[in-house]
Amino acid sequence: MTGSITGPDRAQPLPLYYQIYETLRAQLADGVWAAGEFLPPIPQLAARFSVSIVTIRQALELLRADGLVMSERGRGTSVVEVPATTKPLYLESTVSELIRLYSEDLPELEPLDEGVSMPALSEADFTLCRSYFFMKRAHIRDGMRYCLITLHIREDLFRRNEDDFRKRLALPVLFEDGDVKISRAWQTLQIEKADHSVATLLKIPPGDPVARVKRYITDSANELIYCAEVHYRHDCIQYSMELKI
Repeated sequence: MTGSITGPDRAQPLPLYYQIYETLRAQLADGVWAAGEFLPPIPQLAARFSVSIVTIRQALELLRADGLVMSERGRGTSVVEVPATTKPLYLESTVSELIRLYSEDLPELEPLDEGVSMPALSEADFTLCRSYFFMKRAHIRDGMRYCLITLHIREDLFRRNEDDFRKRLALPVLFEDGDVKISRAWQTLQIEKADHSVATLLKIPPGDPVARVKRYITDSANELIYCAEVHYRHDCIQYSMELKI
């Protein structure tokens, strides 16, 4: 099966071979070529992209390093069957569904960073607490890092449930605390490109799309008791919503 191929943008700072790699990688993910099928011959790809054969070889080498294709002497470059190890994470619109969604997931026990720190937020329609404890860590699903999260929790609330917050995901622990009167919870979602740091920690190529979710929870006094910034791998997330008619 063949698909339309858009040539690289020579005005971009990214090398041509990397742009071609990203295009081919996206087409493989979309099923343009099925497992066992062969990509077009290198000279044909070079003609389609209007680049040299060397540039195409560099792009294919990156695909081979990702385990997506393999070279067969005398035959060409074939698509490798990759096991479906990732299940999409549906971003739900209710807190109860979000907690249910996370029920089988775990945080890495060793945080990437932590300490007492105020979130970089200005008071808008909520009031900031006097002190927060923050943690930056990865969440694991099916043995794979699917997101990076930086969360701030009101410090006294964190200290009261510290063992649980460290061993479990934060949202279930937060809502199980009988002394907390939660008034409002909301989140925003933005699609962006992974910077070098996020890409390295999530083990994806720099520039790959990620979903950045910002989540906020306030109590009955309208104080911000929890906020989080989450970067999800693009292949581990799906967002759906009903359209009003």
